[in-house]
Amino acid sequence: MAYASKTGFTAGIAEFIGEKLRERDMSVEVEDIDKVEDLRDYDAFVIGSAAYMFHWLKEAKEFVSKNRGVLATRPVWLFSSGPVGAKKTDDKGRDLLESSVPKDIENFQRWINPRGHQVFFGGLDGSRLTGATGFWYKVAMKSEKARESMPEGDFRDWNAIGAWASSVADALQSNVTSVPNPAG
Repeated sequence: MAYASKTGFTAGIAEFIGEKLRERDMSVEVEDIDKVEDLRDYDAFVIGSAAYMFHWLKEAKEFVSKNRGVLATRPVWLFSSGPVGAKKTDDKGRDLLESSVPKDIENFQRWINPRGHQVFFGGLDGSRLTGATGFWYKVAMKSEKARESMPEGDFRDWNAIGAWASSVADALQSNVTSVPNPAG
């Protein structure tokens, strides 16, 4: 499992998913995307990224692009950590999880044909944002509308994340059990 996280909330989701897969007797490594080395050593992948302004983090996009040859030959699931707040719908009544799918996912679907993609509510701690993102966050927070649409806090739904992790484990285990035994 590989993830890109700016402030730690997405890393927490990845660790949680990894633990849920381990509970199902799967061998899982959870690594920051910058530390993943030889992808040929893995049978399947779960890749996640924080999403800002409807895009995955740059290092996550580059990881998928650079490794798409290998990723296209393995089962892959993707997750995005993005919307924050207690509201489940936006001002127009649209489901925030459905309307928050990063634009990058469309390319990923063409390149690697992932078995699934899920958006999860994430978290926001503006004090952890650095660089250009931190600067623009501070500028945006001067607006009341921005403060309302980007509240700080931890909004991760552990039940939803656990259910999705279970669905990934089910899919992986069903593939394992359907492989014929060459011995017999």
